[in-house]
Amino acid sequence: MLKRLSTVSLFVIILLSIVFTSVSAEQPKVEDKTGQTKGPAENKTGEARSGEIKGPIVITSETLSADNKAHTALFEGSVVAKTENMTLYSDRMLVYYAEQTGNVTKIEAEGKVRLVKKDLVVTSKEATYFADEEKAIFTGEPRAVEKGNVITGTKMTHMLKDDRSFVENSRVLLENKKGK
Repeated sequence: MLKRLSTVSLFVIILLSIVFTSVSAEQPKVEDKTGQTKGPAENKTGEARSGEIKGPIVITSETLSADNKAHTALFEGSVVAKTENMTLYSDRMLVYYAEQTGNVTKIEAEGKVRLVKKDLVVTSKEATYFADEEKAIFTGEPRAVEKGNVITGTKMTHMLKDDRSFVENSRVLLENKKGK
């Protein structure tokens, strides 16, 4: 019973740390041309920039194993991590968190990795997210599809903060939009 309570507590800590680090990062506010105060992660319409994680993250899986000494949580079996603006699927997800704050520092996803964000779908065998750098790296036959355009390579690096990508050994197939 105590181990189960500890696991539930860890899950709540991870969930809260993700919410607070992705939504309310302690950064100065800026004023736009209309005089309204906006956070640095917001665009002119007040929405999160396209690369930013928005809202709380809810992770579901068949099993959850927590290692408080190693500061990790291992989700296995049909793992789904959902936010307001994206969903990450995998067979296995290892979440690393800081000892003092409980903030997520890194996420490693393995097995049938699929990221869905609006019109973009990225698939690969593995993916690693680095919270400090707001960077996701996809390896193992990564493939990105958006509105009929396809990009493949050996390694895809996506900088979430800047909504910028770098692809090694890339192959790009652009859909020919006739009459446009």
